Amino acid sequence: MLPQDIEAIAQTVIRRAEGAGLLIATAESCTGGLISGALTAIAGSSAVLDRGFVTYSNEAKVEMLGVPEEVLERFGAVSEPTARAMAEGAAARSRASITVSVTGIAGPGGGSPQKPVGLVHFAAHGPDGRTAHVEKRFGDIGRDAIRLESVRTALGLLLDAIPA
Repeated sequence: MLPQDIEAIAQTVIRRAEGAGLLIATAESCTGGLISGALTAIAGSSAVLDRGFVTYSNEAKVEMLGVPEEVLERFGAVSEPTARAMAEGAAARSRASITVSVTGIAGPGGGSPQKPVGLVHFAAHGPDGRTAHVEKRFGDIGRDAIRLESVRTALGLLLDAIPA
């Protein structure tokens, strides 16, 4: 269902997380569950995927992940502080040792000069308690392409968070 390169990365994430004995959770906004979908497409994923949160609305981010309302009001849903709060909230509300979050503007509308279509913020919270952030500006390459690039980036962040 997904491109072969995404399936290959997801398979590596599953294999490495299982080898390290780590559980994963996802916190997704603009990808709407595609990251969890990529992981669950791999046989054996139930050994490492604890849960996925699809928090498309601000209310869902607050209620399901504990993102502080003041963070959303001050910085907006598409921001580094929100991505970090989403990843950390997923860790606090799951059994996972590693979490990844994504929040962005997939378009075709919804962008602004400050936050254009294609802007996506990611965060990965690792077993060491640290949260890494990545900002990508994919450009207005189309909704599907932005979402797929976001899945690739998120899976790469998960790989980076798994201790070698």
